[in-house]
Amino acid sequence: MYKALVLRKDDEFKVAVESLQDTDLPEGDVEVQVAYSTLNYKDALAITNTSPVVRKWPMVAGIDGAGVVSASSHPDWKEGDLFIHNGWGYGETHWGLLAERSRVAASGLVHLPKNLSALQAMAIGTAGYTAMLCVMALEKQGLNPQKGEVLVTGASGGVGSVAVALLSQLGYSVTASTGKLSQSDYLKALGAKEVIDRSTLSEPGKPFQKERWAGVVDSVGSHTLANALAQCAYGATVAACGLAQGMDLPSTVMPFILRGVSLLGIDSVMAPLALRQEAWARLSKDLDLKKLEQMTQVIALEEVVTYAQKLRAGQVKGRLVVKVS
Repeated sequence: MYKALVLRKDDEFKVAVESLQDTDLPEGDVEVQVAYSTLNYKDALAITNTSPVVRKWPMVAGIDGAGVVSASSHPDWKEGDLFIHNGWGYGETHWGLLAERSRVAASGLVHLPKNLSALQAMAIGTAGYTAMLCVMALEKQGLNPQKGEVLVTGASGGVGSVAVALLSQLGYSVTASTGKLSQSDYLKALGAKEVIDRSTLSEPGKPFQKERWAGVVDSVGSHTLANALAQCAYGATVAACGLAQGMDLPSTVMPFILRGVSLLGIDSVMAPLALRQEAWARLSKDLDLKKLEQMTQVIALEEVVTYAQKLRAGQVKGRLVVKVS
C-alpha cells in the first residue's frame, strides 16, 4: 500500500489522501519512490477544481517529484538513481507525483545534480525550472547586466521568487512587481533592487509608454504583460510563462515594430530533455541555495488541500515543498 492525493469526479468532485495498492500504479518503465513533491499554481488549480487542468479521472495530483528509482526496465536508469521529474502532463493526463510511489516514463526524467538534495530540487520545482528557462531565453536574445533593468512580475510567487534570486545572482538590476508590498523585505533579501506595486502595471495603459525595461520575466499575462511590453526599451526581450492575471493580451504591435521588442513564449511542460538538462545544470550552479531556503516552506501531504486553497487565494509566498514519504 502507498499514500497518494487522489482527485475523483463522479457525481461530484472529491479530493483526499487515499491508500492505494501496487496494482493501482500507472504505466511507466521506471518505478520510483517519491521523497518530495511540490505545490505549484497548476496543481492548486487542479486540486481546488477551479480550472479544467485534469483531463482523465480519477487522477493523482502533482506535476513534480524527486526521489529514488526503485526499479527500471530502461537502460538509462537503474535502482538507486536519484531523479527529478517536471511536467509532461503528469497530474493532468497521467497520474502525478503527490504519491509515495509511482511509475514514470524514463524519457521525462532528469538525473538529480550532485550538489542538490531532493528537497532542494523540489524547492526549485517546475516554478524555478521555468524561471531558469526564462533567464536562458533572455540570455540567448543577448540580454546581459549592462543592458539595463530587468522586471519580474508576480515576484512573490514561485516563478517570480526564483527569477529574482537567479537574476540578481547573475548581476542584473532587478525590479520586482508584486501585489504584496508587505513582502518587500523578502524580495529585497532575494536580490531585488526595487519593489513596485502590481497596480502600476495591472490596469489598462497606453500602448506605448516611457522606455525602461531591458528584459522582463512575466508570469502574470493580461494588462500586466501589455504594460510591460509598452515600457520596454529598444531591443528588449520579454519572456512570458504564466497567466495569473489572465490569458488575454490587450496590447498592440507598436512595441514590436517601433522598438524591436521580442516576446518569447516559455513552455516548461513539454520542453525537450536536452533543454531541461541544461536548465537543471544551470540551476545547480547559478542559484544561491541560501536564498532558496528563505523562499521555501515544507508541508505534509495531508496539508496540500488547505495550502492549495491558500495558493489560489494569493496567500502564499515563495515555494511550497511537500514531504511525501
